[in-house]
Amino acid sequence: MSKLVVLELDGDFEQQGFRVTLEIGADSDDSSNRYALQQYSLPQTIKIKGNLPANPELAACLEQHWQEKYRSLGAPGRRIKSKKIINRGSINQRIQECRASAYQLQFALNSWLKSESFREIDCRLREELYPSEAIRFLIRTDDFNLQKLPWHLWDFFERYRLAEVALSPLESKAGSDIRPRNSCKSGIKILVILGHKEGINIDADLCLLKNLPQIEPVVLVEPQAHEISNQLWEQFWDIIFFAGHSETEGETGRIYINPTDSITIQELWYGLRKAVERGLKLAIFNSCDGLGLARQLDDLQIPQMIVMRELVPDQVAQEFLKHFLKAFACGQSLYLAVREARQRLHDELEREFPCASWLPVIFQHPAFIPPTWQQLKGINRRQGQIPLIASVAVTVLIIGMRSLGLCQGLELQAFDWLMRSRPNEAPDPRLLVITVTEKDVQNQNPQERRGASLSDRALAQLLKKLQSYQPQVIGLDIYRDFPVAPKHPELATYLQQNQHLIAVCEVGETDKHPGIRPPVEVPKDRLSFSDIPVDADGKIRRQLLGMASDPKSFCITDTSFSFQVAQVYLADKGIDYQRNLQGDLQIGNIVFNKLKPDTGGYHQLDTLGYQLLLNYRSRSIARTITLTEILSGTVDAELPNLVKGRIVLIGTTAPSFKDYFPTPYSTGQWQEKMPGVIIQAQMVSQIISAVLDGRPLIWWWPAWGETFWIWGWSLVGGLAGWYVRSHLSLGLINSVALGTLYGLCLVFLLNGGWLPLVPSALALIFTSGSVAIFAGFKAK
Repeated sequence: MSKLVVLELDGDFEQQGFRVTLEIGADSDDSSNRYALQQYSLPQTIKIKGNLPANPELAACLEQHWQEKYRSLGAPGRRIKSKKIINRGSINQRIQECRASAYQLQFALNSWLKSESFREIDCRLREELYPSEAIRFLIRTDDFNLQKLPWHLWDFFERYRLAEVALSPLESKAGSDIRPRNSCKSGIKILVILGHKEGINIDADLCLLKNLPQIEPVVLVEPQAHEISNQLWEQFWDIIFFAGHSETEGETGRIYINPTDSITIQELWYGLRKAVERGLKLAIFNSCDGLGLARQLDDLQIPQMIVMRELVPDQVAQEFLKHFLKAFACGQSLYLAVREARQRLHDELEREFPCASWLPVIFQHPAFIPPTWQQLKGINRRQGQIPLIASVAVTVLIIGMRSLGLCQGLELQAFDWLMRSRPNEAPDPRLLVITVTEKDVQNQNPQERRGASLSDRALAQLLKKLQSYQPQVIGLDIYRDFPVAPKHPELATYLQQNQHLIAVCEVGETDKHPGIRPPVEVPKDRLSFSDIPVDADGKIRRQLLGMASDPKSFCITDTSFSFQVAQVYLADKGIDYQRNLQGDLQIGNIVFNKLKPDTGGYHQLDTLGYQLLLNYRSRSIARTITLTEILSGTVDAELPNLVKGRIVLIGTTAPSFKDYFPTPYSTGQWQEKMPGVIIQAQMVSQIISAVLDGRPLIWWWPAWGETFWIWGWSLVGGLAGWYVRSHLSLGLINSVALGTLYGLCLVFLLNGGWLPLVPSALALIFTSGSVAIFAGFKAK
């Protein structure tokens, strides 16, 4: 977070010293916001008071340095005339004297700021601020000598390398209401005033300005006063730039606009006020001795100005402008752009021009936040459409990829991830699953089993015991393609006559594999197929309710095991099924929408039969007991509550029978596959829970809905890439957007909705990246 530091100094050097008030608060990066510093109301403010002692010696040292040592250099400057200066000695000697004077002034300044009465403020500054923070350091004072001090040489600024100082008067009028400019504009509007150019090269300034990206300069060369006034009244301006001669008379600044005329800011009062009201943000006076110009800032409420403290050599003025504009246009804040340009002056020009880096200074109206170059630039009407155009293009690309099936694998993995992210539901209390384990298989006579997992003897014992507890439905999910042995006639009779027992067979897939025959004793109306649709990755995500019977198959039935079991259970409660007017299956008031070839993340899905997406309840779908437990009487005390009125499914979980399938839960917390009978329990539970409890079935949007959803996230990425210039900030925003996308998809899935997660994430990232790259290229 950036910080704003306000240091107020009220007093004088000669007698009373200065009363000091320090405020530290969070800064804002929004140039449309204002801090009401006039009422000293920084947010989260730290406020400390202190003082600095009178120091007439420092004031004298300052005066001597600027008037005698600096001005004695006599470098060609941007001042129309100079006071009489007596130069003694060679230029090299005068440069050395100026440097020595500068060092003496720097030492005196830092010694003064180490005064005991100022120590608490100095220490608190260093405690509250971090070197990694961007800091706007505002010095508010009306003392002219304080404004001429080289505050950037305070040793505080050596450690805090993202801090820059600006000047402001003690008392400032509240910022006037500014009419915001239309954010859709073709570039930065700059009024360039090239004044009297005798002895200086102002054409170089113009060349620098014209090379800036996306600006709209209007250039006035040695204009008349009325020409400047007309432009101020008739146009909107972001920046006013003046290059030429200027000077300070007393405390009033004057600029020379042509060889015969000069004006003060006061003479352009109303025109400048109109410019401020229309959105003027910055005035740059690349001319000599500009503090007098800046001191009128508060009256005019120009948000910020950049001026030169003293006489400025022509080469220094040009180099400062070049480095400042380059840094500012490349994304640096206004303050740090000035600091960088000043440091470049120090390294490149101070051997020839001592104190060159002391000259540029920001004069800031405290009620305004400095704009960035991007904020000044706004949005080009055509370029403002780039996020929209890019989002549409990327959306078309993503939809094309989906139509070719390139996203299916990732989408199904994301679907599984969302399924596993849901909280577990309680087991379905209407179901009981009896499993035949490997131990149960081994405890039976292999000859009696005849290759099955359950012998006639064990099955007869199990069914007899279950029947005594009055189950609602019994689903036998075990293949029996052989007749009951003659020595178990009671089992044959039970299979033939019990209307609440459902048996299974397998339809098969080809003529070479025509399936598995059903039990011969079970009538056709109580037969069902156990076939389950399997996705390309081997996982079970779909449920089959029915399909046309195949006369070539050993298993001639059109109803699935799960649907047959659920149908019998619901029929006993007076709930039957039918086809509605659209041809969809309806049980009670619930419509079971049939899968389509491009449902959700699927691509050209084989939708033969009547298929649904399987909304898994949880891994623990129902209470499970083993064959041994029930036959041995271990759970007899629980059986009345476990069996009566319930659906009892009987199936094999012995690994040797290989009736296991991967599901969305086969990764992550549960690595193992799920037994077939448990999957059948999931399917039965889905049907009866939807009808009786209103539990949601998995639904999806039509193609146009998914397209708009993907496009919406693509547009979010495009807008982020266009407006956010920091790579770190863009990464954080995209991370938050992706987290939000995931959260929304999860919330929808909790209510049955399968939304496109992967295509939306890809669209967001692709659009954000491509637009950010384009915006970076355009900024250069």
